Amino acid sequence: MNNLLKLPKNIRKKKINVPKKIALYLLNDDFTSMDFVVKILMMYFNKNNHDAEKLMMKVHTYGKALCGIYPLDIGITKRNAVNKYSRDNSYPLKCISEKI
Repeated sequence: MNNLLKLPKNIRKKKINVPKKIALYLLNDDFTSMDFVVKILMMYFNKNNHDAEKLMMKVHTYGKALCGIYPLDIGITKRNAVNKYSRDNSYPLKCISEKI
C-alpha cells in the first residue's frame, strides 16, 4: 500500500528554479531637479504623482530610496534605461541595483 503513494524518482528530485530578483534604488545628487526625479519615477517605475513625490523626498532626505524589486533581467533593463535617460537630459542622477 505504501508503494502507491511514492512518486517516481525523476519527479521527486525535480527542483523549481526561483527567478532571481534585483532591487533598484535612486541616489541623491546636488544637481538633478526634484521635478526630473518625479518624472523618472512616473515614467520608469509606474508611480502615480503622489507616490513619486513621496519617493523623491526620501531620495532627497536619506540619500537613496528603493524604487522597486524586479526580476533580474527587467531590473537591469530599467536601471540602464533610467541612467541613459538621465545622461541624455544632462543630469547626473544614478539608478543602482542590488541583487536580493
